Amino acid sequence: MLPFVNRIQEQERLKKALNREIASFVVLYGRRRCGKSRLIKQVLTSADCYFMADQSEATQQRALLAKTLNSTIKSFDKVVYPNWETLFETLNLRLTKRITLCLDEFPYLVKSASELPSVIQKLMDKKEQLNFNLILCGSSQQLMYGLVLDSTAPLFGRADEIMKIKPMRAAYLQEILKTSAVETVEEYSVWGGIPRYWELRSTEPTLFEAIESYLFNSQGVLYDEPLRLFLDDMRDTVHSFSILSLIASGCNRLSEIAARLEKPATQLSAPLDKLLMLGYIERIVPFGENPKNSKKSLYKIADPFLNFYFRFVVPNRSFIEIEQAHVVSNQIKEQFAGYVSWYWEKLCREAVPFLEIEGLHFTVASSYWGTPAKDKPIEIDVIAESHCGKYVLLGECKWQDKVIDTQKLLAELEEKSSLLPFAKGKKIVFVLFLKNKPRTTNDKNIFLPEDILNITRK
Repeated sequence: MLPFVNRIQEQERLKKALNREIASFVVLYGRRRCGKSRLIKQVLTSADCYFMADQSEATQQRALLAKTLNSTIKSFDKVVYPNWETLFETLNLRLTKRITLCLDEFPYLVKSASELPSVIQKLMDKKEQLNFNLILCGSSQQLMYGLVLDSTAPLFGRADEIMKIKPMRAAYLQEILKTSAVETVEEYSVWGGIPRYWELRSTEPTLFEAIESYLFNSQGVLYDEPLRLFLDDMRDTVHSFSILSLIASGCNRLSEIAARLEKPATQLSAPLDKLLMLGYIERIVPFGENPKNSKKSLYKIADPFLNFYFRFVVPNRSFIEIEQAHVVSNQIKEQFAGYVSWYWEKLCREAVPFLEIEGLHFTVASSYWGTPAKDKPIEIDVIAESHCGKYVLLGECKWQDKVIDTQKLLAELEEKSSLLPFAKGKKIVFVLFLKNKPRTTNDKNIFLPEDILNITRK
């Protein structure tokens, strides 16, 4: 098992909630394999009870929970509990000091006992009489939302803490794999921020050996991973697969996706919104555009693992099924630097709010593309406004091994800045984000992978 890293804020929030004067009700949710269960176990004590639900009948689930509680309350499993209300009431009566009960994969319990949310609602309405904290955890983001977060749900408004556990930052992958900063960016571009994928990666000597073992192998643990993710939250997995495959292949506009699927764009609103809500895709607009009504929006796959899967695994399934992984690997190695460059840009944009540049702090960064000057399209990788509103940061990202002519890059950025309408009257701060250190040492505002990882680790 990998060492437990980060999640400091989440641990503090959990501990604070569980140590209140009266019992607490905590809800955790987030995509599968992002470390929810490990986080909970990190906080629980030996006196507490952690129960992982499955998809068996309610009577069997109660019997298994009673057996688990037996380590805390002697002979608790010697009784057959006819319903959930009886089990919880008996637990509360038998406890002499407060403990924490965690019900992991809570949607499985509800699937076999639809009355369970209402039973818990009654418990939470008299929390001052409870002798146990309750943590509900689940990987199905949609079901957890419907059970706890929707305004019509029985448990709506009852939780003392609601925590969505998100994927981890790239900086912590470096701690796990002990890789260089450059290697970490490459690894993150494949595995993303999901600790379970990191754990699997750590069992193989190199990145591409891990890819061949787990992704370019029809028997690999992660070969059908997207299907398992989609089954948690979607009825129509075929639609999701089609949309993500098209986005990964370069169809980034709504009109392009609709045309390829031969469907009206209006029919894609619901599935796209679902993928956006789950964090699998993102909708980006150029800097300066209103996200609500911009007609220049692009759809990108936000999650690195899913992007890698739909870009390289799905189109090559035929080769993978006949055990020709080496053919796929050789093909991808030629394209890999270009693939990683997109995530290098993303990591740089995400780092901007953490950076102090020339004594200035900047807001969340985005990118820009457009034709502010006639017949002269412009793209800028990183752009952000200072908190004071007087400065604009313009950044260029490069992910290549050859020596970079930094002066040429800066001159090109300066030329672009003169054409940007939103830069007029603002002071411009030029920044370069490079894979390797340039030959000259007197350049300022140059950030390398180690700088980006270090600042986002804080």
